Amino acid sequence: MLRYPCLVLDHDDTVVASESSVNYPCFLLSLKRFRPGSYMNHETFSKWCFDPGFTELLQKIYHFSDEELDEEFLLWKQYASTHIPPAYPGMREIIRRQQKMGGKICVVSHSSRSSILRDYQVHFDTEPDMIFSWEDPAPHRKPNAYPLKKIMEVYGFNPSELLVVDDLKPGCDMAKKAGVQIAYAGWGRKNIPEISRIMETWCDYAFDTTEDFSQFLFGAPV
Repeated sequence: MLRYPCLVLDHDDTVVASESSVNYPCFLLSLKRFRPGSYMNHETFSKWCFDPGFTELLQKIYHFSDEELDEEFLLWKQYASTHIPPAYPGMREIIRRQQKMGGKICVVSHSSRSSILRDYQVHFDTEPDMIFSWEDPAPHRKPNAYPLKKIMEVYGFNPSELLVVDDLKPGCDMAKKAGVQIAYAGWGRKNIPEISRIMETWCDYAFDTTEDFSQFLFGAPV
């Protein structure tokens, strides 16, 4: 019997290690194109993505217009299409076991739908049961509760049957708005202990490794 019939997974730095391999390098390219001469180090970038978020970083620090935000997303999408981030060890087993046992895997991410599908096909030989991505209207993206409410509506779940798994504040905010428990994916944030300390206090559960998370979900490995 599954502990949670539905796992609601973030994508970047929860399932795949994409910040260091895709998102931060592409961010530097965006600065070079839109704000020549500007620079931000990786640690500061991580902290801004944690709170208040990547879009706010572009708007509040670099004053991107709506048109520039759209162009930046297209630049990122092109970059991401040619750079496949590695999956965290153990995630394949968790995702495949959840589905094999009849559970659902839903993704709520600020990544693109095409990148999410590609990464699942390349690394896991499967697809999520439902995806909420950056292409969705803003009110349907986290930290809004819409994705969780829609998942519960479609599958007939109650809040106790869902578990959100995320490494950043927007996922935590979304879960709390919907009355859903959240687990901190600490394996994706070992580079910033400050973020881990905060998330560990905010989340219902916190895991340093995917092995610990798998043990929590399924008990002894098969």
